[in-house]
Amino acid sequence: MAMDREHLLADQVSAELQGSGRPYLRSGQVAERAGVNPQTLRYYERRGLIAEPARSPGGHRAYPPETVTLLTVIKAAQRLGFTLKEVAELIDTGRRRHPTPDLRERVQEKIAEVDARIADLTTIRRALGAVASAGCDSLTHCTCPDCPLPFADMATSRIPEEN
Repeated sequence: MAMDREHLLADQVSAELQGSGRPYLRSGQVAERAGVNPQTLRYYERRGLIAEPARSPGGHRAYPPETVTLLTVIKAAQRLGFTLKEVAELIDTGRRRHPTPDLRERVQEKIAEVDARIADLTTIRRALGAVASAGCDSLTHCTCPDCPLPFADMATSRIPEEN
């Protein structure tokens, strides 16, 4: 029944905007096509990532179809490691429609961050492998002969002495 109501409202908005000659999508349609939830649309509007949509005479939000593409780009940029703030800055730069090395520079910076994270994760993986190979049985009181856990000794040395 809720789905029938949603389709009825979508048809109503469609009829209200037909005369404007502008294509549009309702919030739910945009969210579904972009793979986000409707609250994300409003959040992105508040952050300035997407423009506030036009309203139908009945007050319904009416997004242009390119909003779906923009949302897809935003989500892809996030998957590449860009923060929403960084995405907003890049979108703003792109809206000015003049060539800028900003995107290339930001991508190079992001690659450096990813490389640093990979190096950190590689170090962590090696340490975990050493712990597994050594047969460690406790973070604080390991009994293996050559415990590779660097904090096992620290844990026992920080125990306050009783007076």
